[in-house]
Parts: sequence; C-alpha cells; structure tokens
Amino acid sequence: MSEAQFVDVETAVAWLVGYGVERGLISREEQTYSANLLFDVLRFEPDSLFDVEKRETPESSLEEALAFLLDDAVRRGVIEDGIASRDLFDTRLMGCITPRPGQVIPTFWQLYEDGPEKATDYFYKLALDSDYIRSYRIARDRKWVTNTRYGDLDITINLSKPEKDPRAIAAALDRKSDSYPRCLLCRQSEGYAGRLDYPARQTIRLIPLELAGERWFMQYSPYVYYNEHCIVLSEKHVPMRIDRVTFERLLQFVWMFPHYTIGSNADLPIVGGSILTHEHYQGGRYTFAMARAGIRRKLSFPGFADVAAGIVEWPMSVIRLRSANQERIVELADRILSAWRGYSDELVGVLAETDGTPHNTITPIARRRGDDYELDLVLRNNRTSEEHPLGIFHPHAELHHIKKENIGLIEVMGLAVLPARLLSEMERLEAGILAGRDVAEVPELAAHAEWAAGVLARHPEFEPDRVTPDDADALGAVIREEIGLVFSQVLEQCAVFADDDEGNAAFARFVASLS
Repeated sequence: MSEAQFVDVETAVAWLVGYGVERGLISREEQTYSANLLFDVLRFEPDSLFDVEKRETPESSLEEALAFLLDDAVRRGVIEDGIASRDLFDTRLMGCITPRPGQVIPTFWQLYEDGPEKATDYFYKLALDSDYIRSYRIARDRKWVTNTRYGDLDITINLSKPEKDPRAIAAALDRKSDSYPRCLLCRQSEGYAGRLDYPARQTIRLIPLELAGERWFMQYSPYVYYNEHCIVLSEKHVPMRIDRVTFERLLQFVWMFPHYTIGSNADLPIVGGSILTHEHYQGGRYTFAMARAGIRRKLSFPGFADVAAGIVEWPMSVIRLRSANQERIVELADRILSAWRGYSDELVGVLAETDGTPHNTITPIARRRGDDYELDLVLRNNRTSEEHPLGIFHPHAELHHIKKENIGLIEVMGLAVLPARLLSEMERLEAGILAGRDVAEVPELAAHAEWAAGVLARHPEFEPDRVTPDDADALGAVIREEIGLVFSQVLEQCAVFADDDEGNAAFARFVASLS
C-alpha cells in the first residue's frame, strides 16, 4: 500500500482513529474527541461536513498513515523535515489515541489477578499498538543464530534505532547537564513531548512495582533486542549499584513475573551498560543461550547445603546458584559479591583496585526453574592496560572490527548487539570476494582484511579463482557464521578466568577463598 491512497488529511485522521478503536486504544465514544486532538496537533481545520465515524478509509498500515500525515505536516510547514522532527511529531500524534496511565495501570493489575502472563501480554500489545515500539522498524533488524561450543548464540545487527539527526547532535551540545528530564530512564519522561536531542515519550506507559520495599516501574524498550524486552527502573535517579538489595529485587521480580528473566548491568564503566547514572534492570520473555548452558563443575559452599551451585559451561566466568528459598540465594550471592569486590589474583591479571579505584563487580541474572529460583553471577573486572586500553577483560583490538563496544548484560547472556555499520560492510565484503578483489586494498574494508583472509583460508571454496556470483548465498551464510564465532571469542576475552588450565586453577582459588 502507498500513501497515495490517502486523498486528504481528514481521511488519514479517520483511518488513525479507526485504528485506535480496532486495537482497543480508544473506545468508539472517543472517536470525535480523538480526531479533534489530532487536528489540533496537525494544525488543520477539517471541512464542516467531516464526520470521523462516517468517513470511508482505505486499507492501509500504521506506517503508511503516519507517513502521509508527516509528509503533509512538512509540506504545510508545521514541522521541519528530518528524522528527529518526524519522530517527535508522529509520537505526539499517537499520544492522542493512547490510553492514559490512569487507564493502563488498573487494567494491568486486574489482568494480573488472572495471571502474570495475561497482564504482560496486554502491556506489551499496548506498546506495539501505540507505536511506542515501532514494529515496522524492528522488522529491519538482521538476526541469525550461530552454533558454537557454548551452544547457539543469537546475533543481531540492530537497524531499528534511527541514526541521530545532525541538528539533534548540535542541540545536545547546548543542553544543560541538569536538563529536564534528567535522563532517558527517569519517570519524568512519561508523557514528555521530547526535543531534537531527546525522544518524545507521549506513548510510554509505566507500571508501578514494589521491589525490596521501594517503588520501581516497569516499561518496555522501544528497540526490542529480544521478545518483550522490558526495563525495570528505580523511581530515584541514583547510580547503578550491585549489592545485596540488587539480588533481592531481581528474585522478587521473577517471583512476580515467573515467565520473565531479569538481570542487571554491572555498576562500573567498561563492564557496565550504556547508562550508569540511573539504577535499572532489563528483563523479558526470552530464553537466552546462557540459560540453556549446563554446569561445567559443581560447587559446594559450607553452610549452604540447600543451595545448588556450580560453574556454568559458558565463555565468561559464571557461578550459578539455585534454590527454592530466595533468602538463601541472596545470602550466598552477597557473600560471593563481597569476596569478589576485594579479591585479587595477579597471576591472571585480576586486581581488586588500583590506587583506590575499584575494578571488581558482578553482572547478575535471575530466572525461575519451576518452583526454584536461579541466579547467575558473572564475575567482571574493568582493568585497563597499555596493551588493552579499552579493557583487559574486554574485546581485544583484533576483534574490534566486529565488536568494540562494551559487553553489557544482553551480550553477557549470549545475544550479540552489533553495530549497524556491519551490514553495509559485510555486503561490500561479500561483493569484493565475489569479484575476486583483495579486501586489504579496499580502504573501507581494511579493518576486516586479516579476519577475511582467515575466513577464506577456512573456506577455500570461496577463493578468487573458484568463487562465482552463484556462490553469493553460501558466502553470506559463511560470513554470518564467522561473525557469530567472533562473538563467542569476544565473550571468551571478557572472562576473568579463561577456560584453560591456568584460568580454571585461578577460578578454583577464588572459590576456595569463599570457604
């Protein structure tokens, strides 16, 4: 369908109102009211004979209807053209037909009485239908699975997060550090109109929760790296912190929502996530590769016979705790965290601090296993060195052509979120190989040259004198597989205790220190 199907603004508005009724965002009694809200935002005066309930509308999609209204608003000078301006405006339009928080919250908890899944099903559908999650953008993401020695790892190249508008970048430079809202995760964002350097949030909805006696909120991520990707955020704008209460909150959350996994980014730079200034967790209805991983070696801790423990068969250094008793898991997890905070082992480059700057922390992940609770504790260290200025336990330079960014919670669990640049680079790389070109001689591909040579060495069927254009699909599959294998190497390099004789001995020394 094309936007040409909409002959005028009134028809597009009528379509949008009808969409809101069909999806349960507004009631039939709210059609005229909602249409007038939309006309106000559009700065458009409808014809005197316009009746939203009687207007015939074409078959179309939400993306097409919004595109028509955005293009019209640009033509009439209501908004400037540009990614940021258009995203601000279409969110404002959708806000006109999105139910208010006072309607959403009671509905959520009423459905929760019939089961947590019914409540989250409703809430997630609302996020999709209101266009808070732009599903037509998410569909552009590239996703595949690579089999490795650690099982199937999920690989994604995220294309749904729009590139920043140059004007938005310039606007950000002029903003004060104490601007409103304070950050993207602050509750102040709910209903905020946005600005060029800050996304509009008229369609975001938050569900209040009580975790460890404090007020928190649940919302969904607009970029959906995995199914029902939710964010659980503190009411307070306080920095990320991993401590005993963190474990309590995570286990309480999976008690409330047993069909969800939840975890926290670490609380130190390099090994933490992209936002360290506001305490938050990430969860969702998804089984990550880490959750499918078995136990490499069983552990036992004196005084905790009721908590099953073990080292996970995973590229990073992970201790798994399992018990039907939340408090016992929390107590043991807190003991492990306290010991790890102050632990050093110079033989494998692990130092607890340098000149008073701490290096050790944990990335925790909680889930349910029937009546049991399971908590994975991923040991992290953020030291840097002259050889590895971005981090010793961070992707090393030879892998930066694929992944240079911080390895946060999502990647730790086995889902690679790779930069959008990779898509075009891999397409050019495949084209170069098919054309028999030397990748090292292509400036924009030079960073991939050594890796590409290794790929061709492992797959001689694609060497220049043998490859043909008919091999394009097979070559693409090999490139994707090799990218996934690089991701497994990335995770291995982030392990504080490598899975070799030296690393296993070091891991054993740490476990022994806990006794």
